[in-house]
Amino acid sequence: MLSHDPSVRAPSTIPGFASHRVPVTDGVALHTAVGGSGSPVVLLHGFPQTHLMWRHVAADLAADHTVICPDLRGYGASDKPAENADGTAYAKRTMAADIVALARALGHERFALAGHDRGALVAFRAGLDHPETITHLGILDIVPTLDMWNVLHGVSAAVGYHLFLMAQPPGLPEAMIAGSADAFFGSFLDAWANDPAALPTEVRAEYLRASAAAVTSIVADYRASAGIDITHDQADLDAGTRFAMPVTVVQQDWGAQLGYDAAGVWQAWAPDLDHRLTRAGHFMAEEDPAAIAAALRDLLKR
Repeated sequence: MLSHDPSVRAPSTIPGFASHRVPVTDGVALHTAVGGSGSPVVLLHGFPQTHLMWRHVAADLAADHTVICPDLRGYGASDKPAENADGTAYAKRTMAADIVALARALGHERFALAGHDRGALVAFRAGLDHPETITHLGILDIVPTLDMWNVLHGVSAAVGYHLFLMAQPPGLPEAMIAGSADAFFGSFLDAWANDPAALPTEVRAEYLRASAAAVTSIVADYRASAGIDITHDQADLDAGTRFAMPVTVVQQDWGAQLGYDAAGVWQAWAPDLDHRLTRAGHFMAEEDPAAIAAALRDLLKR
């Protein structure tokens, strides 16, 4: 398995994009790539990746949009605050507020938002908390947090073993993962890509390097999704809060694999929904960027 060889270097940012370090709250700045011009679109990366996962889609959208691709707090070259006892440091509510502050700092009061994997959970929360700010919402390959825990049961839950590992109290998960970081993070890059060639050697090495340097904050992000994020999502569900903006969801056929109605799950949250299935693997923005860019362009027309 490839380790994070320091001699193998990925581009520092998306080619043609400028890099910025943008303060979003006291003590936290986000490393951000910005390119293109036109109406703003913010793209949030997943695990175990950085903003570089958007390199193809971002270049496509930048032809007629201002495209903003940050590393999430706790990931990549962004700041990594310490986890706190109540979980708020890595609550998706806090991470969503980062993104709203980032866009505002760059001059955008309203913007379209799309996220993949962990970034999709941040986008989900941003859409619920900031309906006056998020104009369109794109979601790639997640189930909402509440539904995620509900559909993982029996032996089928093995596909999400890392969710249970990183939900444990601080200490053991961090030690176990740090002790074999390349093997741990690399296993997801291997298992979740239908087309390994979509993750070139230099990009894969960068993902491994960045993840190995962020074990504590990555675990804190996941731990929040087994605690405070559930509290926030349940409160919205109980209150009948739904997305006010058009929503597009693109995902693998998890419903068939885990035995639930995927489109129905999303319809409960998103009255204005375009739900699409893909044959690409989990890293669909890299494996089939043309289809993802097209889906986001269709979303932006709604």
